[in-house]
Amino acid sequence: MKLIAAVDKNWGIGLKGRLLCSIPEDMKYFRNTTLGNVVVMGRRTLESLPGARALPDRTNIVLTRNHDYKAKGAAVVHSVNELQKELEQYDTDNVFVIGGMSIYKTLYNLCDTAYITRIDYTYEADAYFPDLDKNDNWELSGESDEYTYFDLSYTFCTYRRI
Repeated sequence: MKLIAAVDKNWGIGLKGRLLCSIPEDMKYFRNTTLGNVVVMGRRTLESLPGARALPDRTNIVLTRNHDYKAKGAAVVHSVNELQKELEQYDTDNVFVIGGMSIYKTLYNLCDTAYITRIDYTYEADAYFPDLDKNDNWELSGESDEYTYFDLSYTFCTYRRI
């Protein structure tokens, strides 16, 4: 499995259920990277998507503790074990964990690659991605040139589990 996220300098990913910022090239990168693949997310992440709908042209799986939860266009699972059973039908190279914070924290130890857009700015945040730079099990294996969007600088980074 893989992780994909946009993080600020402090590995912040969101505030009050929303992304910290919207960079068109990052959105395009996310779309192109996950298109045709499986995306795993939490209930709140699904509900934060446009129209609270599953992402098109991807297999959507929602991990939630709410056993009554239904999501149009998405499979719903209620535990990591149930998720792993659901994922048996897919190539794990085609599975992307897309958030939110509790889902990242729950699943990042099961992943081997992380695609991280590093935004060179510190936002007010209440949701964070695990800091892979401080984790001895992960290493930065690739980094793009620096890009800018108005006054924001960002890079596309790839981390691999050691």
